[in-house]
Amino acid sequence: MAYVLSVASFNIHKGFSPFNARLTVHELRERLRSLAPDIVFLQEVQGAHSGHAARHGNWPAAAQHDFLAEDVWPDAAYGRNVVHGRGHHGNAILSRFPIEYAHNQDVTHLRFERRGLLHCTLRLPTTENAERTTTPTPHRAGPPASAQLPPALAPAGELLHCVCVHLSLFAHSRRRQMSALADYLESAIDADAPLIIAGDFNDWRNDGEHMLARRLGLGEVFSSRGRPARSFPARLPLLRLDRIYVRGFSVEQAGLQFVETGLRVSDHAALSAHLRRADKAGAHHGD
Repeated sequence: MAYVLSVASFNIHKGFSPFNARLTVHELRERLRSLAPDIVFLQEVQGAHSGHAARHGNWPAAAQHDFLAEDVWPDAAYGRNVVHGRGHHGNAILSRFPIEYAHNQDVTHLRFERRGLLHCTLRLPTTENAERTTTPTPHRAGPPASAQLPPALAPAGELLHCVCVHLSLFAHSRRRQMSALADYLESAIDADAPLIIAGDFNDWRNDGEHMLARRLGLGEVFSSRGRPARSFPARLPLLRLDRIYVRGFSVEQAGLQFVETGLRVSDHAALSAHLRRADKAGAHHGD
């Protein structure tokens, strides 16, 4: 048996539109809910900011990852990377499935550019009785999404490793961080364990192809098109900065999100993908 997971990766620019022109975290929340992925990889998540809270009357009372996850993604993990006098920000993973382990690995190379890799293990659903295909559903009040899964699909299956990244703006630092990520994963998880690495790689040179993909046996979700997707700037995507890498899945579809005319919830577009996972006898890697 097999099932399909939907995932998304999005640099949310701390909940502001490009150039910090307006607060967009409320619109962003509704957009993510309409997309309805099972797992969300977020970068530049504002954990706290006293200045923004005082300036904006509608600033969420909860940290942004909790505000975005509320009532839809029962589990959320946050990796604090940048800490300053007014607050902090970092990466986050939101999940419909239980997060059993979370670890934020510091990969800072330059002191003025704090970076971390948020590694989580998620307990996937069982596939005993039926194939599961994820279909987006509108957000509605009520119990968390996982509480609405039929009994045969209750989260009791294998573990999935997820890593959310936001790498350096500088090529030398990025290469060091990719090498550190590969070293960490080779030592921390089995070589054939299902794995998703997603985030803002700032990797317009596509160094990740040989430094991560080949080394760890990964496929990038847009690789069937020949190159990663253009995702920055959101107004007119030109640079290929964001990635979703997978191992142990085939890619059913991949797309660019939140690039419609007039929609500027961040300076990045979001990436999304539907990933098919087979049982161990039939599992295969991304395209």
